[in-house]
Parts: sequence; C-alpha cells; structure tokens
Amino acid sequence: MPASSAPICPDDPHSFASTKDFAIVDSILSLDTNFETKILAGKVTHSLRALDPTATTLVLDSSYLEIHSVTLNGAPVPYTIADRHPSYGSPILITLPVPHPASLSLSLSYSTTSKCTALQWLAPSQTLGKTHPYLFTQCQSIHARSLLPCFDTPANKSTFSRVELVVPENLRGLFGGIPVDEEVVSGGKRVCVYEQKIAIPSYLVAFAVGDLEGRDVGPRTRVWCEREMVEKAAWEFADTEAFIKVAEDMLTPYVWGRYDLLVLPASFPYGGMENPCLTFVTPSLIAGDRSLVDVIAHELAHSWSGNLVTSRNWEHFWLNEGFTMFIERKILGRVHGEGERQFSAIVGVKALKESCKHYEEIGTPEYTALVPKLDGIDPDDAYSSVPYEKGFTFLYYLEQLLGGPAVFEPWLKSYIETFSHKSITTEEFKQHLIGYFAVVPEKAALLEKVDWNLWLNGHGMPPAQEYDQTLANACSNLAEEWEQYRSTPDQVNINRESFEKLTTMQKVVFLERLMEKPAYSAEFLDRLDYEYGLTAIQNAEIKHRWQMVCLQGGYEKIFPAVEQFVTTMGRMKYTRPLYRGLVKSGDRGTQLAQRVFRSHVTFYHPIAAAMIAKDIGVTL
Repeated sequence: MPASSAPICPDDPHSFASTKDFAIVDSILSLDTNFETKILAGKVTHSLRALDPTATTLVLDSSYLEIHSVTLNGAPVPYTIADRHPSYGSPILITLPVPHPASLSLSLSYSTTSKCTALQWLAPSQTLGKTHPYLFTQCQSIHARSLLPCFDTPANKSTFSRVELVVPENLRGLFGGIPVDEEVVSGGKRVCVYEQKIAIPSYLVAFAVGDLEGRDVGPRTRVWCEREMVEKAAWEFADTEAFIKVAEDMLTPYVWGRYDLLVLPASFPYGGMENPCLTFVTPSLIAGDRSLVDVIAHELAHSWSGNLVTSRNWEHFWLNEGFTMFIERKILGRVHGEGERQFSAIVGVKALKESCKHYEEIGTPEYTALVPKLDGIDPDDAYSSVPYEKGFTFLYYLEQLLGGPAVFEPWLKSYIETFSHKSITTEEFKQHLIGYFAVVPEKAALLEKVDWNLWLNGHGMPPAQEYDQTLANACSNLAEEWEQYRSTPDQVNINRESFEKLTTMQKVVFLERLMEKPAYSAEFLDRLDYEYGLTAIQNAEIKHRWQMVCLQGGYEKIFPAVEQFVTTMGRMKYTRPLYRGLVKSGDRGTQLAQRVFRSHVTFYHPIAAAMIAKDIGVTL
C-alpha cells in the first residue's frame, strides 16, 4: 500500500498518527531485552478514546519494527503497514469495526530490528567496567516510533500505568517513571516494573539497562551510573535539591515525585535529556569540580517547560527549549547571582551566532527562524541552538520590555499553570501573553509594538539585547592582550595568573573571543598552549573551544587530540563542530575526519552518526 494512503497527522507534519479521530490516554508496555541478538521483544497495549465514533481507520507511527499481531479489545483486526517514508517511517493502518465503542484497547506484539534509531546497544568494551553490555534509548525527536508503535507526536500525551523491563538478572533496568516492583524470575531474568501516572508525549519514553548503581544525594534524587564512576557522579551532583527548591519557589510545585539522574556512557549524544523522573546526562559533566553541573538546571527546568507545557509539534520546539533556557538562567541567577545569569546569556549569543552561520553556509537559513516550516523535513536536521538561544532572547526581550522580572515572572507562573499537561502552539503562547497583560493598558500598548513576525519568522540573528558585561570583561581583555601579542610579540608580557584566576566558563568565553578573530598562526598557538597548557586540560568545555581555535588556524598539531576527543565523547555539541572544523581546516583534516568517523561509527548513537555523516559528506 502506498504511503500516501496514510495522511499526515493534522497536529504534526512529522507524524501519521490519527490524532483527529483518537487519543491514546494510557499505555501498558512490556520489553524483553536480548543482548545477544540486540533485539527487544515488545508488547504494548494502548487505551484509546475515540473522538470520532465513525472513524474506520486508526493509524500508528512505526519505524523499523516487525509487527507480529494486532488485536482490538482482545480480537484480531486487519492491519496494513504502508510504504516507508524516508524520515517518518512506516505507518500502521488498522481497520476498525463500525460502530466501535468510545473506549478501545489496542494491543500490538512486535520486535525491534537492527535499524532501530531509538536504541544504542553497547558492547562490554564500550562501557567503563568492560564486563557487562549496556542499552539506552533516545527518542527525541521522532524516534519513539522505532521503539514502540505509538502516536509519535508531542500533540498526544498518555500515562503509562505499567512498564515491564525484562533484563538479565545481573543487570538493572531503569525507566522514566516511578519504580513499582522488581524481582528475579526463572531463566536468569530480572523484571523491573515502573509506572508513570503523569501523561507524557512519546519522545519522553526512556529506559536504560546496565550494571548500574545508585547513590541518594537528596530526598527525591538518586544519581545512577556504572559502578566504576558512581561515587564521582554522586559528588558532582550533590547540590541538585537546591536547584529543585529554587525552581519550585519561582514556578509551581514539582509534580513528578522523583528527580533521579542517570550518567550515561560517553556515546550519549546530548548534554542531557529531560526524561521524566530520570534525567539522562552526559559523563562530560563529571569535571571533578562541579564546574559544569549547571546543565542540571536546564534539564530540571524541563520538568515545567517541555514536560508539563509541551510544544504541539517540532515546529514549535522553542516553546520547550527557549522557555527552558529562560528558566534555567533564572535558576542560575538565584543560586549564583544575577551576574551569572547575564554571563550565561552572553555565552548563549556566541552559540546562536555559530548556528546561524552554519545554516547560512549550508544554504538552509530558514532553519534559523524561531518557528521554522519543517514540512517534509526530519526535525533532527533542524536541531541547533536556535530554539534554545533565540527563544531565550525573545523571552528576555519581552521581560525587559514589560518591566523586568517583577512583572514578567508572575506571568510565567500563570503560563505554566494554564498550560500544564497540555500541548500548545506559539499562537496560544502569544494570545496568553497578550490576554494576561490586556488589563494593564500601558503593558498592552507595549505588546502591540512587538514585531511578532520578525521574532517568530525572521531568519538569522534576532535584535541584539544588552547584557551585563562584568564577568565577560576579563575574558575580552585577556583576548585583546593576546591579539596585541600577535602584532607585537616582543612588547607583551604574558601573565599566566590572568588566565588561571578565570572561572571555567570565563575561560570558555576567552577562547570564544579568540575564535572571533582572524585565524592564528601555528607559532601563536604554540605560545598560547605553552603558557596555559590548554591541550592538556581535560574539562570538556575548555577542551572543545581550544581545539576549535586550533582547527580554525589549520593547526595540525592538534589533530591527535581532536581524534582522541571525538572518538571518546559522543556528545554532539562537541563532535559535530569538531568534525566540521577538521573538514574546514583543509584536505588533510577532511581525510582525517572521514577516516576517523568511518572507523568509529559504531561508537556513536544512531542519531549522532547520521548527523555527523551529513556534516562531513560520508554515506552510511
């Protein structure tokens, strides 16, 4: 049957789900892991509410799944799997009897395949302990459909009244929910049972299986990790409860019960993933000095913006990430001081400039719109800092316009309260904002002057905002000293203390200031490395920026360090720019990038591998 027989979801251009006619309100999921075959045997039972009792076809999203049986209220029903869409997978069209009841129970037995993009199976050699295998999921944006047949759109939210993970008895299974039961059964298996009573979109379905241990670091937080690093991880994230309390004071009570953290293996492609009750984080945050743990403020903020108030589809992704950046920086401002919030915003401007420049270079400037048109586009291809930083900038602009935090934060709380447990569009955000301030004529008049089209649909950088430069000045001044050294090396005295007394993020900004200058010579970079020992620094944020400075100058001495970094750390924030930097550095860099990627492709999560391959011109 041709794919055209399954119309695109009316709520989401990236899904075939029939959300106009049905809603999935609850799911029961059972997954049996087989590390030998790298296959999951699954069964899912969806409880549906019929919105249109005359609808004769129900469509689910799927991708690279083997469907074994489909039953409706216990009886087999006919179904067809349509031709595969290259990005959106193979919709399952299920024929329903008419009339049918308002409440339906739909069960599907299935198994995953080797092409499943939501899963990464790791061999023991790819783990810290080198003894046991590991498995983890990453469903954002549209990869849940390769884990289970579902309505794979943020427009639909459902509870999970029961999730069973059947895993080897010497391993542990964790799921993004509340643990209910765990027992060892026959056949050398362990059954781990969870529930998620708060309705979530499909992209937040998450689990991991491995040799995992946990340490409590607060009344509602346990840090999980492979046992070899669990003590370091627990120490690093010991202050998580302070972040939670600050967020609750600013917004609404934390409703998810648990806020556990799972430190994943190095191939995890993101800094963090806000899976409810179980945030996934990259091991690159384990710096040994808690200098990078502010990422937790971001993932925690998602407990309100994204997980409670959710964008209806990926064109409105900024409602998840822009709001989360805005809340994250407010948390940081309350914990560390307003100067840190302002400084973090300055760091974000640099990231946004890099994304806008990249999309301009590859001929897709439309991806720099805050609300891009993504019909027919894989949303992963449009993933960048734009929804994060442009979204933050817009909200910061509105806050300043309307009178500052004292005026804006009560609206923010009202926004969360109004739209919690819902999936919304940018227009709904806009109308809520306008409606909230309509009772104050002078504020309403200010909102009438907002150029909504420019902010929401305009390409490139948004209108510049003013941020406090106090913490940034030391970075800029040091960068200017080195710029002076470029032209008059005999007349500049290098003071190593000027660098050593900077904070981690100030060192990052110092290096970013150098990146904004014309490329430096090998001799210059030799001296810079000699003075500050930059190549030897293991902090991932500093290491990444230093290597980018070097690649910008075609500094081939850094190639071994870059190769070591990109083959041991799969976080796309680092790997994608470094691979692109190798390609831009010249023919030798391009050859190195392609050779290294091909020989280590299995290290990367499938999402990361696909995106890096596009970046450097490799066909998988």
